[in-house]
Amino acid sequence: MKKNLKIETKSKNYNIQISDEPIEKIWHEINLLSQDKKRLFVISKRVYKLYKDIFNVAKEELFLLDDGENKKNFDNYFKIIKKCMSQNFTRDDIIIAIGGGVVGDIAGFAASTYMRGIDFIQVPTTLLAMVDSSVGGKTAINLVEAKNIIGSFWQPKAVFININFLKTLNKIQFQSGLGEVLKYAFIEKNCDYKIPIFLFEFLTLCAEKVFAYDNMTLIKIIEYCLLLKSAVVNNDETEQGLRKILNFGHTLGHAIETYTHYKKVTHGQAVIWGIFFALNWSYAQNKIPYSYYRLSIELLEKYGFQNIDLRKNFKIEKLINIMLHDKKAHNNKLTFIIPTDKKTVELIELSQNEIREMF
Repeated sequence: MKKNLKIETKSKNYNIQISDEPIEKIWHEINLLSQDKKRLFVISKRVYKLYKDIFNVAKEELFLLDDGENKKNFDNYFKIIKKCMSQNFTRDDIIIAIGGGVVGDIAGFAASTYMRGIDFIQVPTTLLAMVDSSVGGKTAINLVEAKNIIGSFWQPKAVFININFLKTLNKIQFQSGLGEVLKYAFIEKNCDYKIPIFLFEFLTLCAEKVFAYDNMTLIKIIEYCLLLKSAVVNNDETEQGLRKILNFGHTLGHAIETYTHYKKVTHGQAVIWGIFFALNWSYAQNKIPYSYYRLSIELLEKYGFQNIDLRKNFKIEKLINIMLHDKKAHNNKLTFIIPTDKKTVELIELSQNEIREMF
């Protein structure tokens, strides 16, 4: 099975291919798109060990990246740039990212800044990267103090998604990807896609098939998420307004990741704790009815996520201080996305004292 989607932005149009065909076909597609170009493959070490017989990359074309959010740093970014320089890359050449969100983010950022921008291709191998980070053009690296604080908007030349990669993805990372999938269920109406997708309802009904890695179900979920994301990105490529809704759960989620030094908590888990937090606050403020609140909590729990007492697990003042260094902070206020109706959210700005009261 193969699905083709198209992203249309002011800066670039490109195709997304979603399939369950043999992974070898991606190698053929890459070779077609990179014909007569110098290439650099930025590949996750784990992915390379598993698929090196398929991705027959010459040594001089290869840059292997260790797994982990903390590897998305300036040192590795600079090594990628130096590798391009050593190969005498010009603006006509290309970077190919094969791995999860970390690989895609840092490779994309390198592509966006080398000679002020060269082409790159995304081959996401994790569920999280397939439904979110590989599409839309956000690229970034981290500092110790803040996640994605240095970055750019740079659209890929193409995105190749193959669900067969998920067969070798560990369960923790698979569930992390589900955190981003669930996010879309809560923001569907804001995305302003041309027809209702009913993702909230679909996810409520198909949990067993998801955990059974059913091909048809996974392809549908990825397609639905990307249809919603593409509708947002096509309207707001550089996050001037509408695209901010894609950060639902992320203001607190990113702070938790930074707090734990990107090691103890996966991105998807942190985002889900951010979503629990927003749901609890909205219900306490009478912004959503109990019926929707209960259905929402049940949906998150159906996919194996549990709420936690943030005050027992984190120093709240430290979390708030981290959030105030987030790129979404403005005039010493923080932007939160909160639910206001079924599958609907809105942006609010809160002061430090108002944020303290949320906890």
